[in-house]
Amino acid sequence: MMFSKAINRYYIKFLPLFLLGIVSLLVVDLAQLEIPVIIGDLVDSLEEFRAGERSAAEAREAVTNILLTLVLITVLIIVGRFLWRIGIMGGSRRMTYELRDDMFDHALKLSARFYSERKVGGLMALFINDIEAIRRAIGPGMIMTIDAIFLGVLVLGRMFMLDFRMTAVLVVPATIVAIIGIVIGNKMRQRFREAQKAFEDLSDVVQESFSGIAVIKAFVKENHEIKNFLKYNQNAKDKNIRFVRMMMFMRASVRAIVSLSFVLIIAFGAQLVDLTRGTADPFTLGDLVAFIAYFNMLIWPMMAISMIINVRSRGKASLQRVEEFLDEPVEIQDPDDVIQIDGLEGNIEFNHLYFKYPDEQAEDEVLKDITFNVEAGEMVGILGRTGSGKTSIVDLLLRLYNLEEGMLYLDGYDIMKLPIKRVREDIGYVPQDGFLFSDTIKNNIALGLDADETPLDHVQQVAELSDVHHNIAEFKHGYDTIIGERGVTLSGGQKQRVSIARALAKNPPILIMDDSVSAVDTSTEEKILRNLRTVRKGKTTIIIAHRVSTVKSADKIVVIDEGRVLDVGTHEELYERCAFYRELVDRQQLEEEAEVS
Repeated sequence: MMFSKAINRYYIKFLPLFLLGIVSLLVVDLAQLEIPVIIGDLVDSLEEFRAGERSAAEAREAVTNILLTLVLITVLIIVGRFLWRIGIMGGSRRMTYELRDDMFDHALKLSARFYSERKVGGLMALFINDIEAIRRAIGPGMIMTIDAIFLGVLVLGRMFMLDFRMTAVLVVPATIVAIIGIVIGNKMRQRFREAQKAFEDLSDVVQESFSGIAVIKAFVKENHEIKNFLKYNQNAKDKNIRFVRMMMFMRASVRAIVSLSFVLIIAFGAQLVDLTRGTADPFTLGDLVAFIAYFNMLIWPMMAISMIINVRSRGKASLQRVEEFLDEPVEIQDPDDVIQIDGLEGNIEFNHLYFKYPDEQAEDEVLKDITFNVEAGEMVGILGRTGSGKTSIVDLLLRLYNLEEGMLYLDGYDIMKLPIKRVREDIGYVPQDGFLFSDTIKNNIALGLDADETPLDHVQQVAELSDVHHNIAEFKHGYDTIIGERGVTLSGGQKQRVSIARALAKNPPILIMDDSVSAVDTSTEEKILRNLRTVRKGKTTIIIAHRVSTVKSADKIVVIDEGRVLDVGTHEELYERCAFYRELVDRQQLEEEAEVS
């Protein structure tokens, strides 16, 4: 059982379940306390019958009453255990369900900076291993803690009432168990954190290896990756063995102390029965049997101490990791003075924009004094060499990073004042990598809409506009074809065209294509661009490219190099007055002629 700012509210939410479980557990513990007394009475009744102090009828009646009482107590214990499992175990599972759900919701709000610094494998370890460790600390940990305290105290009280001398024998071993738990608990927590970190590193290696399996095979690096995996796997093994060794040492120590205590009870108790026989306050054989039964009940709380330390050590370490994740600030969010609008028309204004990625160490900005306008309904090309800052402009339009106010306007509104959801809903985006999900082609294209309610005709229409319909029609299951992870079963050009169809399906006021036709041939590129000019008439379209042919027919072209705007104009205007653009055009024409020849 643990408490912290990350989970306290879940205890409140599921308080009725936990109260049901705790009350049921306490009732079961109280019922169990009567069993040793009843067994002791049974032994004494049989002993009195053997000694001739009771008749057969009296003994039979006493035994029958005792057995009926045992049956009733057994039924009560069964029902109580059923209820505390529903309450405590069910409550812990509901708590971790809510916690994992809130973690995922928080993950969706975190900025691109966070994901550039954290690896997928480590995040997966948080959502799987750490959440399970927290659940065990809350559910089983609560049960063991209550049993160890409540049942342990009550059992010791009953043992003391039977004979204080016998109970005193257990004080020393019980104290030793407590000291072992305190000393070893902190070490176990630290070792578990090390084991979880090793598992996180191993998950990262596995995830990256599987994601890059094609590259590994192409460069014949299988043996290298196997050696790398073995290194991380060995590290995870060593860290877990260190933790398990500490845990088993503690368990073995507790078991040894429990066994020694059992020997002391039998030896001392047998002498006590013999010495007090015939006295005014004898310690009978039935008392010894009851005392041994109580001690057997006390073994569980004593053993539970080591288990509590184990699950709490794991749970506390995992909870600390989860809290660190939940404490990550949500950097990209709506301001208090957000301006609510019905929708965007497509006017864009860059006003002396400077930008530097928050995780970059360099002092220089990636975008410097960017100034140009895009009128609603225009098709604008942004042209530049690799690394010139084209994608950074897209990131800012999609509100993936924060800007200083007054640098970027949409429809005359500062983008920092507009609702993030509205901005992203009204912008269709086709990224460079064309990320696709492991789902049907139809659901991938209808991602920006309600996939279940989107008619197939609409999906086919936008697929035809992106010139991918004929490829999909050739698949055995057509639009119901399940594509592999990241769309691995499609070619690069097919992935790009499906991504274009996905953006067109939204029919957004603003469409941004970030080098999205680089993997298709020239004729396909021309067909897609021709379709875009037709279907996107009256809507803003921004095409980012490094090939002049892609943006040549745009209403205007923005030329960028080293994070600065060199010039803005039509193809003819730029060819006449911009030396950088003219050199780019001439060089690409020579390359095309060389390829043809």
